[in-house]
Amino acid sequence: MHTLVTGGAGYIGSHLVDRLVELGHDVVVLDDLSTGNLANLHHAMPNIRFVEGTILDGSTVDSLVADADMVFHLAAAVGVGHIVEKPLSSLITNTKGAENVIEACVRHDAKLLLASTSEIYGKTSKMPMSEDDDRVLGSTTIARWGYSTAKAIDEHLALAYAKQGLRMSIVRYFNSYGPRIDPRGYGSVVANLIRQALKNEPLSVHGDGRQTRCFTFVNDTVEGTLRAALDERGEGLVFNIGDNHETTINDLAQMIVSMIGSRSSIQHVSYEARFGKGFEDTKRRVPDVRRASEVLGFTASTPLKDGLAHTLEWWRATHQ
Repeated sequence: MHTLVTGGAGYIGSHLVDRLVELGHDVVVLDDLSTGNLANLHHAMPNIRFVEGTILDGSTVDSLVADADMVFHLAAAVGVGHIVEKPLSSLITNTKGAENVIEACVRHDAKLLLASTSEIYGKTSKMPMSEDDDRVLGSTTIARWGYSTAKAIDEHLALAYAKQGLRMSIVRYFNSYGPRIDPRGYGSVVANLIRQALKNEPLSVHGDGRQTRCFTFVNDTVEGTLRAALDERGEGLVFNIGDNHETTINDLAQMIVSMIGSRSSIQHVSYEARFGKGFEDTKRRVPDVRRASEVLGFTASTPLKDGLAHTLEWWRATHQ
C-alpha cells in the first residue's frame, strides 16, 4: 500500500515506519520535527519519502493524503508537561491538525488509523478502563484536561465520518516506552527516570509514588497499531493498546535504579511544584484489553523488565 505516517519521526511513529517498510509498503512521513527526530528514521530513510511540515498546513496534508491508501495519524502535541506549558498551541495542533488529516482522508477515500490516548478516560475510578466507558474530567480551568478533550474531539470526528463511510479505526495508547523515547521526557516518566538515574541524580517521583500505570513496550504498541489498521474486523472500532500489568511509580523508579546500578535516591515532588496549582493526576490507569484480544488477536507480551533492558541498551549506545 501507499501509506502516510504523520508524526513518523517521533518515537512511536518511527518504529511504525520501520515495520511498514519491512512489510513492503511505500511510506511517506510528514513531521514538523518539533518533538520528532530525523535520527529516528536513519534505518528507514533510504526507503521512504520524508516531508518536513505541519498537519496545520491543510494544503500539504491534502496533497499527501491524495496519494495514500492508508493514513496513520500519530502527529500530536503530547506529554502532560508540554500540554500544561503550551495549552493554546497544543489544543490547536490536536484539534485543527487532526481535522485536516481526517477530512483529507474523507475527500480522498483513504483509510485512517487515528492514534489516541489513555488520557481520554480522565480521572475515572472504574478499572479496568473499557473503550465504551464514561469519561470523567476535571474543570476547564485545569489545562491538563485540554489534552483529553482535544483527543476526544478527534475521536468524535472520526467516528462521525465513519457513519458516512470513512474506513477508520482508533487506538488508545497506554504509557508506551522503549528505544528512541525522547530523552527530554516528553510524556514519559520512564525517560525522565532513566535520564536522572544514569546521572546519579535524585529521581523525581510526583506525589507519593503509589499511583500506578501500565507500561507498554513500543514493539507491542506498534503491533497493536498495525493490527487495528490493517485488519478489516477493526474498522469503526476503538481499541485500548496496552499492557494490563500495573506498576507503581515508586516500583518503576526502584527497578530502574537497580538495573542501572545507580546511586540515585527517590525524591518525591509535589504535583503543584511541577505542574502548577490545581493540577490533578489519576491514581490508577489500567486498560481493559479484551476487545483488542478478541477482535484483533492482540495481547501485549513484553515484560516490563525486558522492555526496560532493551531501552537502557539503546540509551547507552546513543546518549553516552
